[in-house]
Amino acid sequence: SIKEEAEKLGKKGFCEIVLVGINLTSFGKETGKNICDAVETVCAVDSIKRIRLGSLEPDHISDEMLHRLKLQKKFCPQFHLSLQSGCDETLKRMNRHYTCDEYYAGCEILRKYFKNPAITTDVIAGFVGETDEEFAQTKEFVQKVNFYEMHVFKYSRRAGTRADRMPDQVPEQVKTKRSGELLALEKEMSRKYRESFLGAEVEVLLEEPVMIGDEMYMIGHTKEYVKVAVPFDKTRPEIGKNCFVKGVLLDFLTEEIITLAENTKLG
Repeated sequence: SIKEEAEKLGKKGFCEIVLVGINLTSFGKETGKNICDAVETVCAVDSIKRIRLGSLEPDHISDEMLHRLKLQKKFCPQFHLSLQSGCDETLKRMNRHYTCDEYYAGCEILRKYFKNPAITTDVIAGFVGETDEEFAQTKEFVQKVNFYEMHVFKYSRRAGTRADRMPDQVPEQVKTKRSGELLALEKEMSRKYRESFLGAEVEVLLEEPVMIGDEMYMIGHTKEYVKVAVPFDKTRPEIGKNCFVKGVLLDFLTEEIITLAENTKLG
């Protein structure tokens, strides 16, 4: 069914697919398959040129899995591993079934098989009982992992949940302060990751035209999901939506967008 859906989407003009699921790395356990089989199935569809994965369970990353994914040329080295907290005690209260050491080991496996992969995550600020010391551990840990992007959320109480009944709820102003600190870290790490690609030749899938200032650009992403802009050129109509181009990343056009060199060529 995955193959059939990929083929149908390919015929409609889609060239990049993201495989998603609530427990993605548990795919196929009932049938003796695994997520690598799903990736390989989509990669075999000629019209599909890129495959990404949605959120992965950090404690399910293995050498066997990454070895198989590495062999797929269409696979994009972008991995979202939800962290939630960089403190083991906080993770226990959250009922997360992994430790920070296990999480970091998973990230190291990713970097073992892929050069400079994009690793993104989710972090909750101000979960029940989070002390200043525990939050400091989280800050230290996210810097150690060195994420490309972090989605930062303030803990929000939900009636009827176990966490809602727990003592030591963190004051709202403390949550706000902590989330602000994490967001500042995210901005710094994200820019440094993008900067690491400056001067490198990349392949970009162009997706949509966007006005930036008074100029029109085609915006797309590298395999690592770095956002890239190509100046819109009416004399080159072949460079448009759903088009792959190659070029050298020059400099930041905006805070989040990098431009390609003028000698952009079709991918």
